[in-house]
Amino acid sequence: MTQLTKKKKQILEKFDKSKQYTLEEAVKLVKEITNVNFDASVDMDVRLGVDPRKPNQMVRGVVTLPHGTGKETRVLALCSADKEEEAKEAGADYVGLDEYVQKIKDEGWTDFDVVITQPSVMPKVGQLGKILGPRGLMPNPKSGTVTDNIGEAIKEVKKGKIDFKVDKTGIIHTSVGKVSFTEQQLMDNAKELLNTIRKLKPTAAKGTYIKSVTLSSTMSPGIKLDPSYLRKST
Repeated sequence: MTQLTKKKKQILEKFDKSKQYTLEEAVKLVKEITNVNFDASVDMDVRLGVDPRKPNQMVRGVVTLPHGTGKETRVLALCSADKEEEAKEAGADYVGLDEYVQKIKDEGWTDFDVVITQPSVMPKVGQLGKILGPRGLMPNPKSGTVTDNIGEAIKEVKKGKIDFKVDKTGIIHTSVGKVSFTEQQLMDNAKELLNTIRKLKPTAAKGTYIKSVTLSSTMSPGIKLDPSYLRKST
């Protein structure tokens, strides 16, 4: 049997794995039990009562977290020449088109977090689907990453706009900040995410929509939220 380290024992003593907590309690606890030498991400797993295999039960959306994610988001703007200056001024890390399309095709380059492009250049960007798609990097009009308003889209992403989608097991997994955030900042971000997910409930979904929510940080155990709390508007 694997022996628990002293740190692990201290962490497990601070919370009850069988208990379900309010969001306020969970946020406070996740900060207390995180014991790593870097600024860990705080993640939220939301299990939904939907069948993602059915198109009318797919849940996908975007949300701008009030306090951002705490992560520097690297943006690649694939745009026409007349939009390049706008993209640069908005803060895009990489700006261009043909040279980056070729770099991705030839080298499999994906040293970025978000791709923002225009409808007019999608025929070129579409060639990258096999590389960008599996990594969740393919731009999509529904997430606001295919738009003629390149500058505004880049600014929103830099402020903390994130794209989320339910996976094949019915779970949405995303970050709501860093352990260095204040408790209030983490609660604000978590509430914004949950409220956005609530608004996206498919009409075809029956029964309990938000079945469970777990909060955790990098390397920490998951903290379960009280289902009765989840049914309330946050």
